Amino acid sequence: MEHENNALLTQTLPLPPNRRRLLSRPSIWAFLILLALILAQWIDSRKQISAIQQEVAHRLTENDQAAKETRFLAKQAQDAALTVQAKVALLEERLAEIQSQSVALQSMYQEMSSSRDQRLLAEVEQAITLAMQQLQFAGNVETALIALENADARLAKELQPQFISLRRLLARDIARLKATPGADLTGLALKIESVVSAVDTLPLAFEHRPQNTPVASTSGAAPASFINRSYWQALVSDVWHELYQLLRIERIEERDPALLSPSQSFFLRENLKLRLLNARLALLQRDGKTFRDETIQTQALLDRYFDVRAPSVVTARKTLNALAATDVGFNLPSLGETLAAVRNLKLSRDRGVSR
Repeated sequence: MEHENNALLTQTLPLPPNRRRLLSRPSIWAFLILLALILAQWIDSRKQISAIQQEVAHRLTENDQAAKETRFLAKQAQDAALTVQAKVALLEERLAEIQSQSVALQSMYQEMSSSRDQRLLAEVEQAITLAMQQLQFAGNVETALIALENADARLAKELQPQFISLRRLLARDIARLKATPGADLTGLALKIESVVSAVDTLPLAFEHRPQNTPVASTSGAAPASFINRSYWQALVSDVWHELYQLLRIERIEERDPALLSPSQSFFLRENLKLRLLNARLALLQRDGKTFRDETIQTQALLDRYFDVRAPSVVTARKTLNALAATDVGFNLPSLGETLAAVRNLKLSRDRGVSR
């Protein structure tokens, strides 16, 4: 029974006739297919729209995050820009201060440089004035040379081009002073002093004693000859030697020396000293004629009254010959041009500072 019932159930029930006619129409099937396609398309469109909405929402979220980050970065950039502007303003302020300090330092340096140059020119002017005074009043060329060389050395340390012309003038004056004949007044004065100091010790001509002539003596050979000779022969030889020392013969080819008393000798030496002092005074006055006459007269007195063979007299005569041959009547060069150049340079610097 059950099997039969199942068979009956599995059998297809026949459709109603109306439905059969509807299902047999193709337009119905086409409509149904089209409806299914539209439904499927709608479902797919819904899915795509949902996906696009999700993507747009995700993109909007990301854009919001990026916008927040951009605003944060913009704020940081704005803060940094404000900080940079503040720093720039501070730097500009400091730059203005540095520029003002630089201008002040530059003006101060110019003032110090000008004052230093003024002091230098004043020192050079003083040195040249001292050299001129030494040349005009004392004829001291050595002191003048030292003053000019010191002034040139002070200018050489500065290494400034405006001092080149002044250094040329100084070099010219130094060369002219060094080339001046008889310019060594100090050396000439010392030579005169050496003769003056030796006058008291110079031997006079009448005080000359004959030179000892070495004579062969037998006393040195006495011990050996005493052995070989007799005692009396040695005694006679010694006596003869002593007698020979008592007698001398000398030829005087020159004129007889003048005999002077002690007082005359004293005044003679003092007269020599006075003539030498007059020669030194003429040297300082650059009086060449008087200087030459005094040295020649002194030399004539030495030749007449003193022993010309004595070493001290020979030395004094050589010194007097050298002094007499020296021309001390020279004209010293003038330093007026150099002094005027220094003063003009100093005046121009003063005008530059005042401006």
